[in-house]
Amino acid sequence: MFQKNVGTIDRALRILVGLALLAGFFLNAEASYRWLYLIGIVPLATGLMSSCPLYSIFGIRTCKG
Repeated sequence: MFQKNVGTIDRALRILVGLALLAGFFLNAEASYRWLYLIGIVPLATGLMSSCPLYSIFGIRTCKG
């Protein structure tokens, strides 16, 4: 279904950023725009799947092969 187009370093950074944003959601409970931290789901999901739909649209590949 999804073709792998995210490389190792890119994948690690996406997972790290996604986890950091989701941690901010839970740790910053009093923030008025707390829901914006949920955007971390996107880089986390694309990192875990090793596939980015935007990369597919623009023809970008950061992985070998």
